[in-house]
Parts: sequence; C-alpha cells; structure tokens
Amino acid sequence: MKSRSERLPPHDSVNDAVVAAFERRAARAEKLAEKSSVARAPLEFAAGLFRAQGALAAAVIDAQRSRPLSGQLADDLGAFAGALTGVLDFAAKHGPPLLRDLASARRAEDPRARLSTFWRQGGSGREDYLSRALLRPYAEVLISCGVTPSRPAATGGCPACKGFPGIAWRATEAQSDGAQSFLGCALCGHEWPIGRIRCACCSEEDPSKLAAFQSDRHPTVRVETCVTCRAYVKSIDLTIDARAVPEVDELLSLSTDVWAADQGYVRFEPGLAGI
Repeated sequence: MKSRSERLPPHDSVNDAVVAAFERRAARAEKLAEKSSVARAPLEFAAGLFRAQGALAAAVIDAQRSRPLSGQLADDLGAFAGALTGVLDFAAKHGPPLLRDLASARRAEDPRARLSTFWRQGGSGREDYLSRALLRPYAEVLISCGVTPSRPAATGGCPACKGFPGIAWRATEAQSDGAQSFLGCALCGHEWPIGRIRCACCSEEDPSKLAAFQSDRHPTVRVETCVTCRAYVKSIDLTIDARAVPEVDELLSLSTDVWAADQGYVRFEPGLAGI
C-alpha cells in the first residue's frame, strides 16, 4: 500500500483545483449580486468569503508540501494557523453585525483550542458558523489530497469528511432519462448522489412525512421538509438552469428560509447566510 505522501497529487494540481473552485464560487456570487438588489449584500459577502477561503486553502497546500497532512487537525493546524487571520479579518470587516463581533473577538484568541474542539466533536455551522468557515479550506484540501479527516461521522453526513450537507440539488444525468438528486457538504464541498427519497437529517423514508414546498417567486428552489425531525434542506433545480452553483444560488431565495422557520422547521445545516 502506498504511503499518504505517495498518494498525494502534485502540489500544483491540488492548488489549481481547490483554489480555482473557491474562485468559481466567488465569481458566480459576484455575477448574481450585480443582478439582484434584494440578495446583493449576502452575495457580495459570499464572494469575499470565498476569496478569503481560497487564500487560506493555498496556505494549507503550501504547508503540506513540507509535512503531509494527517487529517488530525490538532497535528496539522500549527502549520497554517497564521493564515486563519485572513478569513477572520474579512468576517470582522464585512460580515453581518453579529459575525463581525464574533470574528473580532476571535482574532484575539489562539484558534487551536476552539477549532480542534469543533473538529473533534463533529461541530455544525448551526452552533459555530465561523469555525466551519475557517475549517472549510482545510477540509477541502484534505479531500482533494485523498486524506480521510479524523472526525466523528454525522447521521446522513458527508461520505468524504463526515460533515453535514448544506444544500441539495437535482441535475440531469448523461445516461439517464430523469434527474438525479445530490447533496453538497457544507464543510468540504464534496457532493454525493441520494439514492432514494429520505430525510438527510434523521433518515425518515415515509413519503407522507417528507413534503416539498415551492414559491412562484423562486421556481428553481424547493424546500424539502421532514415532519419527523422538523428539519429541512433546500434543493436547487439544475435541470432548469444548469449554470447555477447551488450553495451560491440559494442565497437568492432567503425568503424561503424565513418561510420555513415560520412553519417551525430548522435548516439541517445553515448556508452561507447563516440560515
């Protein structure tokens, strides 16, 4: 069996793939922000956050050149901890008021203890949005390098990093007559197909307990709810607009999240807007 370092793709190819993915998301957010007055603020924030995360991902990649990543955050973090300030600085300057305050306070902390706890305990963006934002570049680089993150698995979680799915979508498969459903991880960006209808949060499979709602204002968006656990996931229909980047485009329909909350549902994992 090959060692971890032998399995790693060349540094430049990893850097190109991961950092370019953050830039594609940022560019999509900027393009949508130009056309949307209602969602301009969250989209502009998302664009800046993605670029800050891309810079952090590049620092993680540089760190692993001299010492391959292990997937144990406590062991890996010291090599790139100094680069975390870029994301914190952006959030402190450009985030919504609560996030600005949290980011400002955390700039004065040693990041290792809080982030290690989040990682070790399988943390969620519901409780700690900022830690998830700080750790996404690390998680995405790990997956690109073929390194398994050492963290507990979540129910219905990502098969790659064990994080929580933050978004769903439907897309037409090349060798299929119908659309396939997918989930996207909020922590590492990995995507995986959903084989059958079931709740991503509690695994409920009774169709009578799994309702989907749509708004005429947002025809490509579906709020997929579960009566059993009162959770929901937003799903973007790429069969209508294949250009959409689900975790970015969902910011255009934050009103559907407000509606879901009013109905007593809680989003399984918050999106980039924190809801």
